[in-house]
Amino acid sequence: MAKKPAPDSTRRSEKSRRAIYAAALALVSETGYAKTTIEGIAARAGVGKQTIYRWWSSKADVLLEAFLDLGEQAAERAGQSGQETYGIPDTGDLAADLKQVLRATVDELLDPAFEAPARALTAEGFVNEEVGREFVAKLLEPQLQLYVQRLRSAQETGAVRPDVDPRIALELFVSPLAQRWLQHTGPITHAYTDTLVDYALYGLAPR
Repeated sequence: MAKKPAPDSTRRSEKSRRAIYAAALALVSETGYAKTTIEGIAARAGVGKQTIYRWWSSKADVLLEAFLDLGEQAAERAGQSGQETYGIPDTGDLAADLKQVLRATVDELLDPAFEAPARALTAEGFVNEEVGREFVAKLLEPQLQLYVQRLRSAQETGAVRPDVDPRIALELFVSPLAQRWLQHTGPITHAYTDTLVDYALYGLAPR
């Protein structure tokens, strides 16, 4: 009598992990961070609480990892369609490169699958210092460092003054976009971020 193949625990674990990611992002989007619980995530994902606690120590860890995975999945889809998958392009044209990546950021911010959990986690980061630190360290700062690298590359080619601090300079176009998105002070569009880049690189004085 032929033996049945043993269950693939790796595949089962990955399926559970995916279900937990989806449940966590859905719940935080629907109810906010404060009302999202490990119990609720487990119930929505169809797993036991012990499964979640085996992999993560808190709901913050679950949500941050789920959010990171969301970005990785988007990057993978972009790669499959031939788009830039990670980082900021370096074509030699700094303005064009910055405009390209900021346009992609606008598209991401306007994607409901990304926007709802991003708003929930960002809002919680303002009132919960621990979550805020984790959000910055794991999600925000690695992205900002990509801008730092691109601006340093531009300094090497003479496109940016050598005395400019890249970490401060990037805030000229990243921070206004973030503020407008968070506070709904105006529409966020490709034209808007293109203008931010022009103002940041060329200033406000007559040319």
